[in-house]
Amino acid sequence: MLRTIDLRGRALTPTELLAVVPRAAAARDEALTAAAAIVADVARDGEKALRAQAARFDGVEGHDLRVPAEDLRTALAELDPTVRAALEEAIGRVRIASAAQVPGPVTTELAPGARVIQRWVPVRRAGVYVPGGKAVYPSSVIMNVVPAQVAGVADVVLASPPQREFDGRIHPVILAAAELLGITEVYAMGGAGAIAAYAYGVEELGLAPVDTITGPGNNFVALAKRVVGGLVGIDAEAGATEILIVADEQADPELVAADLISQAEHDEQAAAVFVTDSPALAQEVAQRVRVRAVHTRHRDRVEAALNGPQSAIVLVDDLARATEFSNAYAPEHLELHVRDPRPEDYVNAGAIFLGADAPVSLGDYLAGSNHVLPTGGQARFTAGLSAATFLRPQQTIAYDRAALAAVKDAIITLAEAENLPAHGDAVAARFDA
Repeated sequence: MLRTIDLRGRALTPTELLAVVPRAAAARDEALTAAAAIVADVARDGEKALRAQAARFDGVEGHDLRVPAEDLRTALAELDPTVRAALEEAIGRVRIASAAQVPGPVTTELAPGARVIQRWVPVRRAGVYVPGGKAVYPSSVIMNVVPAQVAGVADVVLASPPQREFDGRIHPVILAAAELLGITEVYAMGGAGAIAAYAYGVEELGLAPVDTITGPGNNFVALAKRVVGGLVGIDAEAGATEILIVADEQADPELVAADLISQAEHDEQAAAVFVTDSPALAQEVAQRVRVRAVHTRHRDRVEAALNGPQSAIVLVDDLARATEFSNAYAPEHLELHVRDPRPEDYVNAGAIFLGADAPVSLGDYLAGSNHVLPTGGQARFTAGLSAATFLRPQQTIAYDRAALAAVKDAIITLAEAENLPAHGDAVAARFDA
């Protein structure tokens, strides 16, 4: 089921490592082309395009694209009390962790009367996306909305795909979570079309463009963000989920297998990668994965993900090589099942889970950390979603006359060196008799 990549006895350069990491590159290339076409349709035709896409991709027609307030209230009133309690616990934990991510203002005094003040200013309007389809993600409502609220975003808008099972309405548990968080502007639209609607706005629906788009989704959602990036801010291309587990011979093969399958059940394109220096453990994990996959509820989806080119067991000579491989792969989720975990060595990972008692499932729901994380190797240069995603550092420069006078000559010298004399003249004009 899981193919094996044997790297033992091979000293690979960083470039060579990047070439051997398991990726479903063809699927992402195809998704980029399709996403660009969908975005263009919505930019041109607005509501008409969104309705055509709902009929094509979701099998629904004639539904309310903008969710009535009554639907939100009803969903919360009918929510299972145990689910509500779990959501409220998650909201509290994510709110506490997100608050720690908001920097305070900093004033730097470079000389008497010469100050630079840096503040962190929230975007005015954020559009959050919550996936639908194969699973229901009220947890993603929390992971997107709470950091935005903590950051101080004035308008938070939510979109999620319409569900044929609910006559074109968004899944009621997602609506309930939105109502629990006080979100009043909600749209039943999904996929790349929703990302386009956020970026360009849809006047017929009263949907104004947003400043930042966040949220996970499939490869089409992720690559639609790439298409509109620059027009609006995006968090990251959080596409099909990934887990990479590094383990030594003392790891419990049952737990490793369970965690690989837990992420494979998200989607046929999900990636499950296991890296070890123990051939015996690799064989044991492969056997446990086969057994568990047969008995899991979403067997077909899991088997498709595990058999895909994006999933593998990787054999390495030692844990140092495992670290190199992980940093080249840059996983969304990294689990370390080793005697001496050294998370500081794993510099490229969206989130790191230490030990047998910190599975990715914990981070998906109640760790307090955020589960919206970069995929496709983007953890090399992009962070996961946080309150900082919705904040912009803004500098205020405050110099008095004496402080400006102290640097006047240096400014004029540099302006002349750059052949921009009017820059220097603008300073000199303040001191002309």
